[in-house]
Amino acid sequence: MPSALESPEGGEEDILRYEEIENGPVSPMDLSELLKEGTKESHDRAENTQFVKDFLKGRIKKELFKLATVALYFTYSALEEEMDRNKDNPVFAPLYFPVELHRREALAKDLKYFYGEDWKEKVQCSEATQQYVDRIHHVGQHEPELLVAHAYTRYMGDLSGGQVLKKVAQRALKLPSTEEGIQFYVFDNISNAQQFKQLYRARMNALDLDKNTKERIVEEANKAFRFNMQVFDELDKVGKSLAEEAQDGGFPVHDGKGDIRKCPYYADKLGTAGPGCPFHAVLGLARQPLVQLVLAACMAVAAGAAAWYIL
Repeated sequence: MPSALESPEGGEEDILRYEEIENGPVSPMDLSELLKEGTKESHDRAENTQFVKDFLKGRIKKELFKLATVALYFTYSALEEEMDRNKDNPVFAPLYFPVELHRREALAKDLKYFYGEDWKEKVQCSEATQQYVDRIHHVGQHEPELLVAHAYTRYMGDLSGGQVLKKVAQRALKLPSTEEGIQFYVFDNISNAQQFKQLYRARMNALDLDKNTKERIVEEANKAFRFNMQVFDELDKVGKSLAEEAQDGGFPVHDGKGDIRKCPYYADKLGTAGPGCPFHAVLGLARQPLVQLVLAACMAVAAGAAAWYIL
């Protein structure tokens, strides 16, 4: 995730920076330091994506949040599949913390909350997310040492800025205080996030890697940021279409409130329901000139009748 993003209150603070200074000496050649310095530019670009800025300010529609959760589910499913595959590989094994970190099951709970018991039949991997997923699988199967970059980019961000996003989403979307819908951000098996992040960085620094491999990991971390930004941009475009999409008659398909799937017209647009939303059909009919003339005549008759009754 990006680093110094604008806070929901409008001030600048390092709310998504997960490379805090550790206690004790840090070598410039430590992998954690190389990643910190080598991804600064990616941090800056990522923090300025419109999706992230809007999210932090609490300007996110529930439908868009649901789609973001879907993207995360497919991303973490791929990442954790490859981590499981390489759990005994010395280039990654020290960073294997399935109990503490894995997010796939938490995301499944969130999707069940948003989409219902049959959520698996209702979600699909987007184009930008699929590209991210394909890269993770390639790395896990052919260059497992580069999994470090993807794990670092995701989990360290989740334990830092992710906790800010959790609060924003819960407040903006009026989600239950019992944390349904935001289980992704809940790490029940980590009692102290700061200490765990220090442990994780120490494990990264202790990996037996040569200079070239470290440089490749930094390069891969920047790729991970780019994949994330592509997903953000894709979500931003979807968000705009949710706000702007209209019928032929000019009426919005949905006002963004409640469950969009409950609008029969919207379901019809998706090819899953019958002939169209009755409400929108009536509104469209009312715009016809002949119908407006008839309505005006009826109103005139009604007004005359009311005047006669009062007299």
